Amino acid sequence: MPALTRELGQRADEHDREGTFPFEGVDLVHGAGLLTATVAARHGGPGAGLADTVRVLGALGAGDPAVALVTAMTLFIHAAEARTPGWPSAAYTGLLAESVAGPALVNALRVEPELGSPVRGGLPATTARRDGGDWVLTGRKIYSTGAVGLSRMLVFARTDEDPVRTGAFVVRAQSPGLTVEPTWDHVGLRASRSDDVVLDGVRVPKDDVIGLAEAGATPGARPDAVTGAWNALGLTALYLGVAGAARDWLTGFLHERVPTSLGAPLATLPRFQTAVGEIETALTGANTLVSALAAGVDAGDEEAAKQTGTAKVIGTRAAIGAVEQALSLTGNHGLTRANPLQRHYRDVLCSRVHTPQDDSVLIAAGRSALGLG
Repeated sequence: MPALTRELGQRADEHDREGTFPFEGVDLVHGAGLLTATVAARHGGPGAGLADTVRVLGALGAGDPAVALVTAMTLFIHAAEARTPGWPSAAYTGLLAESVAGPALVNALRVEPELGSPVRGGLPATTARRDGGDWVLTGRKIYSTGAVGLSRMLVFARTDEDPVRTGAFVVRAQSPGLTVEPTWDHVGLRASRSDDVVLDGVRVPKDDVIGLAEAGATPGARPDAVTGAWNALGLTALYLGVAGAARDWLTGFLHERVPTSLGAPLATLPRFQTAVGEIETALTGANTLVSALAAGVDAGDEEAAKQTGTAKVIGTRAAIGAVEQALSLTGNHGLTRANPLQRHYRDVLCSRVHTPQDDSVLIAAGRSALGLG
């Protein structure tokens, strides 16, 4: 993993500057056998659990968080299928066959311009209507991470039936009527190419749907506790990896920087030693918490799964705080485009946008502490 982290890091700055998708980085991860690490043993996969996954994502995040993020989405989908089979058999077999030959990235496309994230409730505007033996999909998805590199898109859509049903429709890349619009111009994770996906009469075989069911009061309701735990801990580990890379750059800088007035490296000053100690303590604590809860989830500990939202808040705040402190210690050097610290800072800020978001976690924790359910 350290060698893979270094190799991914060699082109991370280039992809960030140009806003280009890191195809060669994805190839490296595939070559290491990591894109299918969570495929179930019954399908011939390693069946990696959450504890292994957080270690992988932390290492990838330290190298190139865009590669780590698209890897995370794929690993989460394979892990969910391992726990609770939902894919049509032929569709999943086809995906696995493609994964042998090369990278086969998968992501769930759920967010829409008007809907936002369906995790807070609401029906998608993207519509599926029956036409003979196919579903025909029309709509737009935004913030579609890795869109240009995906092999399959699990498109959250509503049917035009009465009553309405919702589900994830398995859309193949390059399907007629599918367009990826290059709308992604973000401060952080620029290489993730989280562009818009437009579906204009895209045909999907009638059986290539996952979880098609009548929409309840909150059709985009939160996932089950274990699925939520994978998302929360896996992504937190990724951003802690980004913060770890920032710490490593900082320690190197402090050893190399020798002001004339001091005549010795900045690393010899107690003030910098204390500050680095604070960063190290925060990151060690957060990584330990994430790893322990991941092991608990793997062991079937329901309480561990319930605590993962809190761990995400603690972990992402530690990651952001660590990089902010590194910036305060280095001043103009840290904000110079030639140095990676400014990129790490922009990337680590993206940790706040992922589900579960801080407000949802904190209000639930507060209500529980107050005995309000």
